[in-house]
Amino acid sequence: MVLEAKEKDKEKTVPYPKAIFVIIGTEFCERFSFYGMRIILALYIKNKLNFDDDASTIIFHAFSMLVFTFPILGAIIADSILGKFRTIFYFCIIYSLGQILLSVSAISVIGLPMREFSMMGLLLIAIGTGGIKPCVSAFGGEQFLLPQQQRHITTFFSIFCLSISAGSTISAFMTPQLRTGVQCFGDQDCYPLAFLVPAVLMVTATVIFFAGKPLYRMEQPEGNVALNVVRCISCAIWNKGISGGIRRDHWLDYADDKYDAKLIFDIKEVLSVLKLFIPLPLFFALVDQQGSRWTFQATRMDGAIGNYLVTADQIQIVPAISVIILIPIIDRCIYPLFGKIRCLDTQLKRIITGGVMAAVAFVISGLLELKLETTYPLVPRSGAAQVRIFNPRDCQVSVVVGNESLVMAPFGIFERNFDTRGNQSIFYNIDLSACGGGGVKRGEGFLMAVEGQARSYVLATTPFFYEDFVNKTTSGNPAIRVLNYNEIKSKVTRVELSGVNYVFETGGSRIDVTPVGEFSPGTYRVIVNGKFVESIVVKIGGVYTLQTHVTDNSTKISLTTVTPPNSVHIAWLLPQYIVISISEVLFSVTGLEFAFTQAPGTMKSILQASWLLTIAFGNLIVVVVAKARLFERQASEFFMFAGLMAVDMLVLAIMGKFYRYRNYDAQSIGSDESLQVIRGPDGESIRLCGFDDETNP
Repeated sequence: MVLEAKEKDKEKTVPYPKAIFVIIGTEFCERFSFYGMRIILALYIKNKLNFDDDASTIIFHAFSMLVFTFPILGAIIADSILGKFRTIFYFCIIYSLGQILLSVSAISVIGLPMREFSMMGLLLIAIGTGGIKPCVSAFGGEQFLLPQQQRHITTFFSIFCLSISAGSTISAFMTPQLRTGVQCFGDQDCYPLAFLVPAVLMVTATVIFFAGKPLYRMEQPEGNVALNVVRCISCAIWNKGISGGIRRDHWLDYADDKYDAKLIFDIKEVLSVLKLFIPLPLFFALVDQQGSRWTFQATRMDGAIGNYLVTADQIQIVPAISVIILIPIIDRCIYPLFGKIRCLDTQLKRIITGGVMAAVAFVISGLLELKLETTYPLVPRSGAAQVRIFNPRDCQVSVVVGNESLVMAPFGIFERNFDTRGNQSIFYNIDLSACGGGGVKRGEGFLMAVEGQARSYVLATTPFFYEDFVNKTTSGNPAIRVLNYNEIKSKVTRVELSGVNYVFETGGSRIDVTPVGEFSPGTYRVIVNGKFVESIVVKIGGVYTLQTHVTDNSTKISLTTVTPPNSVHIAWLLPQYIVISISEVLFSVTGLEFAFTQAPGTMKSILQASWLLTIAFGNLIVVVVAKARLFERQASEFFMFAGLMAVDMLVLAIMGKFYRYRNYDAQSIGSDESLQVIRGPDGESIRLCGFDDETNP
């Protein structure tokens, strides 16, 4: 009790560092900026840069891989050359330039090469994160005097965690809203604005951080531990090669002529832990697909909840919130409960269980994908063709198509799929006598089913045809084209949808079609030649043909569904997102704690850097799999990842059976004691909050 009183007196004599509030503000803005950009990135690459699903996945995960590789370079520069303050500040500038460039490149009307400038912006962002990610938390820790402020540093890391979670969660909700809720530069969405807000937050972070310079305690760089480790290992390998067969207890002992025994011992301890890191990248290959494959999966689902539409990127707020809720529940309830029956009572058990849960999440996503496959449109491929026939009139028409006789309702549609190689002729006969008026009432001839095409024919004595668009849009938004039947030949027909800057315009011929336009789902008032006709409702994922029939006396419209809208609700994604969130808490939080506590004090930065590299290698695995295109069906790829993850965790379980846990006390931490402590003032374990920082929330 006397000692505790003395410690509290010491804390009172040392003022709480005001610089901490500046650092926390910087971190909030930076995390908002990063996750706000990242949450819409996959859709931007796919929808605006016009890459397919596989290419978009490759680019997204290649970017993520760089994000978690450059921190190694940033840590070396901070520790060896510039120090933490200058490293953070200079890389913040690079980061801000990257965000601004990405926002500007998304403005199509400027005429910049969108792909090239976007990739350049992403590269600058990846480099910028490399100087910030490994330095900010450590720089914050340096602001405290230890041991006098040991209690305060624990509070700092808690607030630091909160700022990361708050920034990522708010941006996960806001940025998709900016993307879909605003129209700009003639588009139905606004990626430039959605990227601009994170860019502004990053510039703000840079200004806040620099403004706090007079408040900072700054330490000069004292050399990089990582470089010393590499040199020691290189020396050991070289000396062993020239030793002439002299045997040593351990191959690292060959470096004892240049390096002291403590460094060699610490490296041995680190290498024993790094062996267990070998299976870890596969976990991050699964988890990081929340931002790519799972987002693309969400674009093929119905996000309507009442009058509100949950977008594909916005659903990622679920794991962000889930993680915040689950961490205290699992830490305070699940671990103590299962610990009583010797389950989840060690770090490796928790990590392995988290990996298995990730496999379960991908089994769920695979099953969901099988359900979604039943709702996908039948797109003509090799050996198949589609034919659609439209009746554009406000009257019934008798038709014979091949061997089928039918009466088509006003504005009706008839469609068939054919197995064919090359072209197949289909006899037709029409009777327009029920439509009244003058002119020719009967006609016959042949329609053509063309292999690999979806052809649409418009009924007339001489058929009008065009190649139709039947697949869902890459963004998942509904698509509309106008099919106009104009009985006032000399006039051009203008069709407008209220609330959007888009006009369908057909020529002066009797029958004409417009190109396909992409719109946000919702209700639109249809205005034909300046007059309101009626309203239509288009839903997410649907492909529609808006038929217009214009005469001297009236204008009628009918909305025909070519491809049905998404029918599987986005809420079915919740099980896989919740399970993957549980796996992240078990695996990532415990993994960071394991990497932190199982290394000597001088080697903790090495293991933290190695942890980041496992995330980078995980994204590399996704790049390789997407590039290889092993499966035509996405469900098969999900099941493959689930199976590999289960085997991977079995390997880790076997390796873990032979692992001996280390127990370093605070005195072994040495020069790192100012930041990286193992035990708090009351003996409780202190977890760094790198979980939300180092993995996708």
